[in-house]
Amino acid sequence: MGRGRTFDAAEVVRAARRVFWERGYAETAVPDLEKATGLNRSSIYHAFGSKRGLFDAAVDSYLDDVIRPRLAPLRTPPVAADALETYLTGLRTAMLGGLRELEQNGCLLMNATGSTLGHDDALRVVVSHYYADLRAAIAAGVAARRPDLDAAAADLMTTTCTSLVLSSMMSVRISHETAAEMLTTALRTVQAGS
Repeated sequence: MGRGRTFDAAEVVRAARRVFWERGYAETAVPDLEKATGLNRSSIYHAFGSKRGLFDAAVDSYLDDVIRPRLAPLRTPPVAADALETYLTGLRTAMLGGLRELEQNGCLLMNATGSTLGHDDALRVVVSHYYADLRAAIAAGVAARRPDLDAAAADLMTTTCTSLVLSSMMSVRISHETAAEMLTTALRTVQAGS
């Protein structure tokens, strides 16, 4: 009869997430994960199946802990008129020092798409869903903030803001100021003409 788990899986996943977020999937070796999680290789493989299984759990944790809570006010009706501005301002603050991992490492998912995992079908599905969720949330924020816009103008604003958010998440590793400028531009776009 096998022994039961003697560790908190969520804590292990969060510890691994920090390593993957900082170093990237390919650059993270199993010994790095052993050190970060306090588990040995066999425990990691038994609990998660593989390094990739642990990475997938880390991505789910990233979405649940970092992304979805920030988008929740834009995804739960009724969406407040200032919800999109609050989201953009909060993201800007996070990138300028409010969330160390995001400030230093950018978006875990965007980084993964630029790595050896970029051609992985499973990751493409996750990133596609993430993009769709982000775009839908921003569209809801645009509709709440700018009900005066026709469908084409609202779609253009949604596309512009979504693109600026994703671009900021990619560029924050290189320049905090550039990432912040992109989010400031998104804020100005939303506020223009209102």
